[in-house]
Amino acid sequence: MKMDKIGFIGAGSMAEAMVAGLIKGKVFTAGQIIVANRSNSARLHEFSQKYGVETTHDKQKLVKDASIIVLAMKPKDVKAGLDGVQHLIDKQVIVSVLAGISIDTIENILGKEAAIIRAMPNTSAAILKSATAIAGSQNVTPNQMNKCKTLFEAIGICKIVEERQLDAVTGLSGSGPAYIYYLVEAMEKAAVNVGLDPFVARDLIVQTLLGASEMIAVSDKHPSQLRKEVTSPNGTTEAGISILKERQVEDAFISCIRRATERSEELKSMFSEELISYKK
Repeated sequence: MKMDKIGFIGAGSMAEAMVAGLIKGKVFTAGQIIVANRSNSARLHEFSQKYGVETTHDKQKLVKDASIIVLAMKPKDVKAGLDGVQHLIDKQVIVSVLAGISIDTIENILGKEAAIIRAMPNTSAAILKSATAIAGSQNVTPNQMNKCKTLFEAIGICKIVEERQLDAVTGLSGSGPAYIYYLVEAMEKAAVNVGLDPFVARDLIVQTLLGASEMIAVSDKHPSQLRKEVTSPNGTTEAGISILKERQVEDAFISCIRRATERSEELKSMFSEELISYKK
């Protein structure tokens, strides 16, 4: 599907993941992408050299040129990132990938209602494997929502949810890759501890994760059933699982995702309170 120009205010890891994914997915050409940040010229040069995209420190130029504007700065910098361009926001679609920043907060910073879509992708966007959820303001048209969904489907999967559910999405899939990396770190340490070469262990772990994920994706069986089919009575898997149960790993993961969700809610309240102080 043909798209207009897309601009990123912010040049961090999520912006890079999305830029890389959008180019790989052929949703945008490099010439249709503009990336801006406040002052880090070296970072913009890196974007230009690596991806061939246009870069600028001029936010106003970006907002004038792009029909889709992605807010990809740090959440605490959202006010500074939008200051000076509010009057230029008209028919553009604002796509925010900022954890904890509500649609209301963005509208309050802009001083007006706008077509705003909150998105929670993850950094697997760089390899077209992001798990993304999006929610739109009342001013977003069905056509705009579909275009945004298509944008994120080019870098993985995309689900439309209610905005109130995005905190849970943040705790689950937004932060999710880090949980898996943490698990892999532990498995690598265990593999070395039981005598495996670390490079052999890495390949075995990665393929195990890929295979298990694919089994869940293609099977109509619940993961618990797939687990039981691998677990023979008194066998090695049962011995290993018994330790996970003993250490309450399931409860730990539930608490992990719950706490990350709560933190997203806390950040949302904090930024909302800061905005009230800012407007005063």
